[in-house]
Amino acid sequence: MGKIAFVFSGQGTQYSGMGKDLYENSPAAKEVFDTADSIRPGTSGQCFTGTLEELSQTINTQPCVFCVDLAAARCLQELGIQPEAVAGFSLGEVAALTFAGAFSAEEGFRFVCKRAEFMQDAAEKSRSAMAAVLKLSVEQVRSLCEGFKNAYPVNYNCKGQTVAALPKSELDEFCEAVQKTGGRAVPLQVSGGFHSPFMDEASEKLLSELQNIDVKQPELPVYSNVDAKPYGEDRKKTIARQVNSPVYWQKSVENMIADGFDTFVEVGPGKTLTGLIRKISPQVRVFHVENFSDAQNAAEEIRRQPC
Repeated sequence: MGKIAFVFSGQGTQYSGMGKDLYENSPAAKEVFDTADSIRPGTSGQCFTGTLEELSQTINTQPCVFCVDLAAARCLQELGIQPEAVAGFSLGEVAALTFAGAFSAEEGFRFVCKRAEFMQDAAEKSRSAMAAVLKLSVEQVRSLCEGFKNAYPVNYNCKGQTVAALPKSELDEFCEAVQKTGGRAVPLQVSGGFHSPFMDEASEKLLSELQNIDVKQPELPVYSNVDAKPYGEDRKKTIARQVNSPVYWQKSVENMIADGFDTFVEVGPGKTLTGLIRKISPQVRVFHVENFSDAQNAAEEIRRQPC
């Protein structure tokens, strides 16, 4: 008998209007946005009416996507669907930790605001970017990165899709090199080279910030991007390391499947993780929830076909 996991969307999935339907139809989702607005006024307004340019600035992206992620998960929970583990892609890991009880809703939102601030600052100082490399192996991407002074493979998404972080000044040349090697490079809608040494200063600041927060033992297993395993005792260091360490997403999903998970529900904007999980394992069931009808349909389908 299989198990259900919620997986929380990451940065780059944002769009104007995200979360509005959840806010209007789910009391549990509305509470998430109301909490955010009490701490950072205007957050829900940015989600519902902000321009893509505004939402793509890290300082705004992270609090907004965090809210939609957590609101979608709370809505599903309100409809009677409870996961047995969670994971999140990059930013989504903070929402996953909050859902699992490591942070309260208020603590999680305050922390994600600090995370956004520190990462935005590091991105501006480093003038870095990210590009998804398609159709090439991990080894080929590593080899390409070695040909540049400060390029790093950082997100191991699935077979044939690895993301690199590098200086903006090298982005065009890197994309050309990818094409010459037989692949395709797609610049991402993010404002910095995350999960790389470009974020070392942000990681140090976050570790200092975490000393003032009681990060509790999660009530559910939370599979970490850092090592693709559930969080252990050293939670604060793992959370801080997550911003300047690679995201081992493929390995995380493979480990969850090995641990008995066969139903994955992506909560938050977009279908990026849904697509990646289907490529990693066509055998598992995958749903995505970013509005109320999605939540209703997923809940009905999961109840109809129990694991």
